[in-house]
Amino acid sequence: MTSASRTPSQTPPAVPSGAAGGGGPTAPEGRSPGQLMWRRFKRDRPGVVSACVVAFFFLVALAAPLISKVYGKDPTTTYGIDRPGLLNEFGYPVKPNGGISGDFWFGIEPTLGRDVLTQLVYGIRTSLLIAAAATVLCVLTGILIGVTAGYVGGRTDYFLGRFIDLLLAFPSQLSFIAFTPVVYSLFVSPNKETPTYLRVLTLILVLWVLGWMGMARLLRGQVLSLREREFVEAAKVTGASPWRIITKELLPNLWTPILVQSTLMLPTIVTIEAGLSFIGVGILEPTPDWGRMFANGAHYYESDITYIFFPGLAMIAFVVAFNLLGDSVRDAFDPRTAR
Repeated sequence: MTSASRTPSQTPPAVPSGAAGGGGPTAPEGRSPGQLMWRRFKRDRPGVVSACVVAFFFLVALAAPLISKVYGKDPTTTYGIDRPGLLNEFGYPVKPNGGISGDFWFGIEPTLGRDVLTQLVYGIRTSLLIAAAATVLCVLTGILIGVTAGYVGGRTDYFLGRFIDLLLAFPSQLSFIAFTPVVYSLFVSPNKETPTYLRVLTLILVLWVLGWMGMARLLRGQVLSLREREFVEAAKVTGASPWRIITKELLPNLWTPILVQSTLMLPTIVTIEAGLSFIGVGILEPTPDWGRMFANGAHYYESDITYIFFPGLAMIAFVVAFNLLGDSVRDAFDPRTAR
């Protein structure tokens, strides 16, 4: 009997979708791009671990006052001077390993005898506050200028592009070092001490003004390619306003480069801020700061390497974790990396 003459009773039963092969897993229902991205990210173990490390650092920064209260120490009290027997006649901790003990978990600072753990916790708080604020401003400015230049085009794109090229021509590290004292002098006379809040605001301002160009140039190139796509042309034909096209059609397609660039930008700004404090144009004594701890540790490392060990280890862990997180976010947004 041929297949054409087969009766209905002889037709093999239909196999449910996803059940071929004897009870295999059912086919997944449709998922949104965000759900697919989250699913790919959860399967990336280095990315998940990096996200946990980054979240831990931000949690420590936010909970610095609580940690100090529970721990019973603060970053400014000179315990080595106030308590006899903690420092020797040369100003170094009497106990080995930088004075690590049950009272001082990370030891004490040479010369002044301040607690290293609370200094590190508050230093992380200061550095992440400055870096996070500068990153947010850089991202917002890069989105505004990059999308505007790419979508409007013409003379607007030309002049904004040349302005970006002009700022990129400045050597970044030298520009940070040169412009920071100049901004200080605009608000405080040279013979007066610059307040800490003004130093923080100045660092955020300088890091913002000299840090948004990479984001803007990246988004400009993305928008130049997207504005010629069919869905943008269709939105124009229907009479959609430029604002609606940008917010509803372009920005949803730009979240991937924005998030990836942001995760790579923040650790870079953290290291720049620490470098400025290290050379004396950023945060100064007695405000705790990552860079200031490195600057002090540079004077003590020959006789007490423990003091610089903990801030150095924390900085390495944070920067590496954030860079790995950026790579994982990029891979999660890229469908070609799905496994």
